[in-house]
Amino acid sequence: MLSSKKRISKKEMKQDKLVTSYYSAYNYFMENQAKILIGLAVVALIVVAVILISNKKSSDNLSAENLLAKVIPLYESGLYQEAIDGQPSSNITGLKNIVDEYGSTESGQTAKIYLANSYSFLDKWEEAYKMYDSYGGSNPFFEATALAGQASYYELKNDYKKASELYKKAAKISKTNPSNPEYLFKTALNLMKLGKNDEAKSLFKEIKNEYKFSVVVQEIDRYLHQLEG
Repeated sequence: MLSSKKRISKKEMKQDKLVTSYYSAYNYFMENQAKILIGLAVVALIVVAVILISNKKSSDNLSAENLLAKVIPLYESGLYQEAIDGQPSSNITGLKNIVDEYGSTESGQTAKIYLANSYSFLDKWEEAYKMYDSYGGSNPFFEATALAGQASYYELKNDYKKASELYKKAAKISKTNPSNPEYLFKTALNLMKLGKNDEAKSLFKEIKNEYKFSVVVQEIDRYLHQLEG
């Protein structure tokens, strides 16, 4: 008599599939191990590179922050050219060198704003504009300053349309910026120069209502009287 065939259990089927899968994977690895190892090596190198770049950027940012702390007192004292150039005798690196060396870091971007302001105070508006225009940091107040700085540049060029647009944009960056009433005030002044008196009047009234305690409010009535007279 023929013996009956032994039925394969589900457990044995699973084990058989596991064994088959194992050997398939093993054979694939053995046939392609050079490519796989190269791929893993590339991934490892990328991970290491990312870590190194991140560490260097963090280190560079700290260096820029320390250099900036040393030069800010010159800026705050109104010594703008010295702030730009630095004081080698006092081991103070200038804003220009900080930007050149560390401009890709957050502190380097902050240095751009101080450098741009320094240029503007010295009436070097072409240099100032380049710095304002290239600001790419994450600080919303500095972002607004950069836009307002560009607006000032266009205002000097008698491009009142561009100036008004940039001042208005600066005022919208952050609701908590204490400079917002000033930005809006300058927007309205440029609208007046464009002959857009109704828009200017509306904006003056908006500033009076929303920023009652701002110093610019003191000047608004004079302009409103001029527009309504």
